[in-house]
Amino acid sequence: MLNKDALNTLFTEARSHNGWLDKPVSKTQIRQIYELMKFGPTAANACPARITFVQSNKAKERLKPHLDKGNVDKAMSAPIVAIIAYDTKFYEKLDKLFPYTDAKSWYKDKPEKIKLVGKMNTALQGAYFILAVRSVGLDCGPMSGFNAKTPDQEFFSDGGSKSILICGIGIGDRNKLFPRSPRLSFNEACKMI
Repeated sequence: MLNKDALNTLFTEARSHNGWLDKPVSKTQIRQIYELMKFGPTAANACPARITFVQSNKAKERLKPHLDKGNVDKAMSAPIVAIIAYDTKFYEKLDKLFPYTDAKSWYKDKPEKIKLVGKMNTALQGAYFILAVRSVGLDCGPMSGFNAKTPDQEFFSDGGSKSILICGIGIGDRNKLFPRSPRLSFNEACKMI
């Protein structure tokens, strides 16, 4: 089992941040995040997530009009904002990623299945992304409050990717945290049969 410090970093003391300290995030840290998150399991190893790291002020200004009002400051003040989207043609890489069978045929010309599997598995990869961010010593502020169609037009004009999550990355300002919200107990959320 992981030691207590590791569990605190990943789960029990980790928080979703709303404000950020003025400290940079390095390209090395960004690469480390991806190199960790890519190992999380997905259906048939499809790995549909595609991540756009928005860092420059100019790029952030392009993102700003697509955010819900409550997320503008949270995103604009983050050193980097990741747009996590799914590749609508993820199945084209299955020859490489899942070479044991013709997995590509499971998705080709099946748009509803592509959408379902793409969204579900990219959501999983988004969770791995959050854990990877915390693992490299950074904080994150995941957000679903944005208009998913308009940033897709802005950042993925070829129509090949669909956004499902935005996540600020940096060193969080603990003074801007809300009190931790309660969680359901084991008995409220689980049953054993």
